[in-house]
Amino acid sequence: MKELPVAESPLPVGRLDSVAAVGKRSGAIGDCTMATACREIVVRNSMGLHARPAMQFVDLANTFKSNIVVRRMSDPPAEADGKSVMQMIILEATQGTTLRIEAEGEDAEQAVAELAGLFESKFGEE
Repeated sequence: MKELPVAESPLPVGRLDSVAAVGKRSGAIGDCTMATACREIVVRNSMGLHARPAMQFVDLANTFKSNIVVRRMSDPPAEADGKSVMQMIILEATQGTTLRIEAEGEDAEQAVAELAGLFESKFGEE
């Protein structure tokens, strides 16, 4: 039986030593480079990441060209497509939950900064 190659994740998987990181990595096609950025945030609003803030996040995420992934860092860890409201809600991110926002693409740094800003402003709820 012929073995198939394992697909490489488009975003870094390991936990970063710093709270925010920006870099470049080789793209999947040729020698192109793709900008990456990530930042860990803590959910601070009292109701957590419920439907309304999840929709705010997704609406903003969809304005960027970058791929966006959000990872719940607690046990059990989970990940969501930052451009899918259902996946964001399924993260079950309550107040105090640590999440990591990761982006890969030409506007990755801006995407992470603006998306993290939503959490810092508590989504305008408080």
